[in-house]
Amino acid sequence: MKNYNLLITILLALHMVGCGDSQKEKEDYFSIDETHFKPLFQATDKVDLSLINGKNKTIDSVVYFANDNKLATVKGNNKYAFDLSGKKLGYQNLKALVYFEGDTVSIKSRIEVAAAVAPKLFKYTVVNTYDHDVEAFTEGFEFYRDTLMESTGQNGKSYFAKIDYKTGKAYKKVSIDQQYFGEGITVINDKVYQLTWQNEEGFVYDANTLKKIKTFRFDKKIEGWGMTNDGKNIYQSDGTEKIWTMDPETQKLTDYINVYTNDSKIKSINELEWINGKIYGNIWQKDAIAVINPQTGAVEAVIDLSALRAKVTNKEAEVLNGIAFNKKTNTIFVTGKNWNKTFEIKVSE
Repeated sequence: MKNYNLLITILLALHMVGCGDSQKEKEDYFSIDETHFKPLFQATDKVDLSLINGKNKTIDSVVYFANDNKLATVKGNNKYAFDLSGKKLGYQNLKALVYFEGDTVSIKSRIEVAAAVAPKLFKYTVVNTYDHDVEAFTEGFEFYRDTLMESTGQNGKSYFAKIDYKTGKAYKKVSIDQQYFGEGITVINDKVYQLTWQNEEGFVYDANTLKKIKTFRFDKKIEGWGMTNDGKNIYQSDGTEKIWTMDPETQKLTDYINVYTNDSKIKSINELEWINGKIYGNIWQKDAIAVINPQTGAVEAVIDLSALRAKVTNKEAEVLNGIAFNKKTNTIFVTGKNWNKTFEIKVSE
């Protein structure tokens, strides 16, 4: 019996030596040094990356990554200056792959990056005021050639239409099935693209006849909010700080930006419009428009339209939501959900 117990003791000892430290224990050897991290970095900052080596292990090298993109390899525990210029705003998920004493471990952290410059305040003047259908729960607003296109929401009441902007009356209307809550639209390559809110589906129509060409499924689990396009790509919002880029041919989402000012993320991006190389975006529950850099997501300017809301007379009027750029007049048409007016404005710095 004594020999049997001795054998068990030896086998257990060999097993413990063979297993070594677990992955979790190895992760506890190191951490990314966050003592100098700011709550919010700006896009022009540099971040010194290094490790806290609590167990005094001998580090051979460290490979740093941000959002799964390799940044650099450093010898030992030397610092690496991570330059945030040109990097995506929002969260940068950091990873350090640590090579030490014949072993390897991966550790993680993250930082949040905002725009480098505070947005400007743009001014505007009202050029004209037109009637708007007070029943229209506006979700999309866009000129196609000389015609104003409008889409509306609410289950059982959603439609999009060609509108006479001077009277606010629809002269050609397409209703969508009752189970859908209609959202933003945009017209590109003579096709109308329309989103739905929470069904993860969208529709494509012929822009001239308004006949449905196809239904497509979102390839991400997101909500559908606003839409616009730059003549090549479609941009769509999902109710968060993200604006996605869509390939109009495949309806696949290929990239995204995060919308930030210099001191905060801007959530609930709603209706969108492409104007002179920038994305103009309504913010849900705000009577203002953010002018967004489509490459970085930085809010470069803000247009405060709360004074227009005060001119809307119907009590049921909801938030500003509707931006349509008329290229011929270089003016912007704005309205809101259940507003009885559409305002033609000219914007300046």
